[in-house]
Amino acid sequence: DLALGSPSNTCFLMQARSSEAGHGGGLAGYTSSGGAASSSSSSSTAVAAPQRSSKAQKFYRLLSLPSVDLAALRELLWSGAPEEDPKVRAESWQMLLGYLPPVRDRQRPGLAKKREEYEELRRRHYRPSELDRDEGPADADAAAILRQIRVDIPRTSPGLPIFGHPRIDLILERILFVWSIRHPASGYVQGINDIATPFVVVLLASELKRCPEEIDVDAADEETLEMVEAGAYWCLTKFLSDIQDHYTAGQPGIQQMVFKLKEIVHRIDQKLYEHLEQQGLDFLQFSFRWMNCLLLREFPFPCVIRLWDTYIAEPLEGFSAFHVYVCAVFLIYWSPQLKQMDFQQLMLFMQKLPTGKWRNQEIETLLAEAYVLKSLFHASPKHLV
Repeated sequence: DLALGSPSNTCFLMQARSSEAGHGGGLAGYTSSGGAASSSSSSSTAVAAPQRSSKAQKFYRLLSLPSVDLAALRELLWSGAPEEDPKVRAESWQMLLGYLPPVRDRQRPGLAKKREEYEELRRRHYRPSELDRDEGPADADAAAILRQIRVDIPRTSPGLPIFGHPRIDLILERILFVWSIRHPASGYVQGINDIATPFVVVLLASELKRCPEEIDVDAADEETLEMVEAGAYWCLTKFLSDIQDHYTAGQPGIQQMVFKLKEIVHRIDQKLYEHLEQQGLDFLQFSFRWMNCLLLREFPFPCVIRLWDTYIAEPLEGFSAFHVYVCAVFLIYWSPQLKQMDFQQLMLFMQKLPTGKWRNQEIETLLAEAYVLKSLFHASPKHLV
């Protein structure tokens, strides 16, 4: 088994906020109107299954309340949503990202309003037949954005067969285009296409009551896909609001995060830092993608979903500060191998890290170590000098 944090450099990090992954007990179920990108059918959905995990029971009890305590939900989700019911993760994400109201009586009208708003945005901005004619400077800019999105979408393949399906490609195209037009300071930047994918997958898995690997896009009707699209758009919008400066001119947010990563690694593993310096490997050369795509291209897709449980559950200051510590622990994990490599070997290794067999267990440990690292250093930057 993989074990993060070798004794030579991160043994002190192993005291950590542990995952609540214990199993046991049964569950009577929970009810909640709206649901994950909730359908327009019943306002009360019962979920019942034998031998639910203790983690699932905690979520069900909380989500069944007339008004969900978002601080309590944040605490639960930080340690990961239960895997046995995709609806739980979808509802939790949407509540914490401000799309699904936490008060049950407001969920159906609240969702209906947000869906109508997205539909209006789509009608106003997404007119591909007009854009193809390039009838003015504004249309030319929009047409260029649409062309780039269409180039990038086929490259969006986080290991699930649904990507590449024409219906999913169209959903991503519309989400990305509308978001880009609505955020002219950044517009569309490569990498945002990757960041949209977890929201589409999590919401669609919930609607179809299937795990992500078993989603059959052809089994979804148009109404379901439209609800997923609207939910994914609003969730993406909220999620990106914490990292808007990643995508503005010069990408200052990414530059700042890479600089912070260098500081942390210099403090925690000076020998690795010095080796990378001696070999002429700039941190920006390998960690730009980590910041731009939030590690989505570094892990199997189920691991990304688990990682994002914690990111979405991070407190008001947002997940971006925590992400740097996750990247630091992730880099230091490979320290023994990296110290033996020259520049060319380092570049090849960092371009495709051997994480293909990683599972949630490795992500849990990564997060736990990053939590301790942040606890030690984030509030006391003098430690990083």
